[in-house]
Amino acid sequence: MKKLKLDIVGLSYSQTQSGAYALVLGEINGNRRLPIIIGSFEAQAIAVEIEKMAPSRPLTHDLFKSFADTFEITVDEVLIYNLVDGIFFAKLICSQGSQTHEIDARTSDAVALAVRFECPIYTYDFIMSAAGIVIESNDFAFLENMSTVSNSETQSPIPTKQEFQKPKEVSPYASLTLEQLENTLEKAIANEQYEVAAKIRDEIEKRKS
Repeated sequence: MKKLKLDIVGLSYSQTQSGAYALVLGEINGNRRLPIIIGSFEAQAIAVEIEKMAPSRPLTHDLFKSFADTFEITVDEVLIYNLVDGIFFAKLICSQGSQTHEIDARTSDAVALAVRFECPIYTYDFIMSAAGIVIESNDFAFLENMSTVSNSETQSPIPTKQEFQKPKEVSPYASLTLEQLENTLEKAIANEQYEVAAKIRDEIEKRKS
């Protein structure tokens, strides 16, 4: 079966799934997007690594990475290999020396590890054809709406494109000075409030641009 290489193009709060986030994977050199509903913990784990934030203590996926590095295990590839009743199935293609192993994983966990191991993410063409959304422009805002987190960790059936379009809202940090923003960012990271830190970082970058 034909495999397609994917990249992370969006991560935003789902307006229809309470406490859930929309992870949007994009086809390399293509215009199809694969939206996947994930839990808040996994969304935070992905955002923290993409934003290169340094948590005061390792998160679960960071611990897995450290464990793998210690025993010279690498994750070479993440493959989203099936779609059943709206639920995506993924596996890690791992190697240790000359041995190769496939480990079943939730798609959200697999992607969180992919960004840490800097390994490629693939899916099959039939999955993209069945669940992908064709877009003509970049309708998804990268790392938007990370200020609200709950405990939902269950993947749900495939959402529609309209569920993930960027909402029109004013940043709650708009009234703060740049110095206040930077101080608040440091406190948020120290307190491991990474979803808040991502929002503050976006406001700082907007001010500096």
